[in-house]
Amino acid sequence: MATDSPVKALLIAITDHAPAAVYTVNRLKPEMLCFFAPESAKSLVESSVQPKIAQMPRKWDWIVTPDASHFMASYQAVARALPDMMRTWEVQAGELVVDLTGATPAMAAALSLASLPFTSRIVTIGQAAAGSDDEAITIDGQANVWLQGNPWDEASAQARHEACEYFNRGSFAAASAVFRQIEARVSGGQKPMYRAFADIAEGYGLWERFQHRQAWDKLKTAHKALEMASVWGGPAGLNTLLPAIKQNAGFLEKLVLDPNEVKETLALDLLAHARRRAEIEHDYEAAMVALVRALEAFAQYQLFKPYKIKTWDLQPEQLPEALRETCRTCFLSDLDGKYKLPLHDQFRALAGLGSQMGQTYLAQWPKMKPLLDAANQAMLGHGFEPIKPERFNQLHEIVVKLTSVSDASLPTFPRLAL
Repeated sequence: MATDSPVKALLIAITDHAPAAVYTVNRLKPEMLCFFAPESAKSLVESSVQPKIAQMPRKWDWIVTPDASHFMASYQAVARALPDMMRTWEVQAGELVVDLTGATPAMAAALSLASLPFTSRIVTIGQAAAGSDDEAITIDGQANVWLQGNPWDEASAQARHEACEYFNRGSFAAASAVFRQIEARVSGGQKPMYRAFADIAEGYGLWERFQHRQAWDKLKTAHKALEMASVWGGPAGLNTLLPAIKQNAGFLEKLVLDPNEVKETLALDLLAHARRRAEIEHDYEAAMVALVRALEAFAQYQLFKPYKIKTWDLQPEQLPEALRETCRTCFLSDLDGKYKLPLHDQFRALAGLGSQMGQTYLAQWPKMKPLLDAANQAMLGHGFEPIKPERFNQLHEIVVKLTSVSDASLPTFPRLAL
């Protein structure tokens, strides 16, 4: 008899034929064993199957169908019992093997449907046919064939679409979880690809939380794995996805490896983050906070790059003459004894130093003031008024005009269409 590596759990259907069940159990040597059978088959299992098992499992149990010829009755029995059994036995996704050999058509349909979340291998013993390439076996002197397959090699496509939808809505943790589930269930050759998809989702989730180095590491590694997968095919849309991931990884590399204390790429990232919060999640409170922070980051970069002014630790002498006395009297922090320059005065300083951005800011100030007031009085500002979408859109338009940022310079998260 051929032997396979021992399996974690085996769920085997049986009605009236014991030898095939004995063969499967002795071949797979499960740690845990469950029989799916009608009540009438229990005595057959106890008398003709259990005594012939060469290596008894650590645990075993029954799922009894009240009517082996009725699909819904069989499905209700297995669907209600199986999840709790898998949880109790600590069987993870993909670790269950299902044998349909002894099942009636109704039992087979019920078992296939109910076990799909847990199994990555379905086996049957069939009649040998002339010229067949299937593995030939002999049971009680009868020629048979051993048939097996993984339903998840086909079912993964539907689950993959679900993961893509999560990703495209910004639910990166949910997308990663689905990709991890698919990875656990598909056959070995597909596992690296789904592991890479899960890493992609995790990477963008890390990026959304400003964990830039970890995100860069994830995207780099996943990009290489998906390049390898694309050589052997992969789903439609993969070749379109790869350039986008490479471009994003390049942006993160520039951000992570920039040694400067103030980075223009961070300002670009903040502005892109604000747009995603508004356009994808319609979370205008968070979007407005990120937008105001992006505005400040652009000002901080313009002050630091040519003038070496750190807005969180500066000296009054670095500022234009008109701001020095105000800085000495108003901007000294009693927490750490450092001079800190507020947002509005950052742009006043830039204007006084001759910066075009600072001068444009002052020219736009009458339009900006009510918008910044709205941000200040928002729930995530210092007040109690929800941000209206039009307020965010108006301020975003001014920030883009003020900073002269083009869409091409902003990092764009890809849409998954796999």
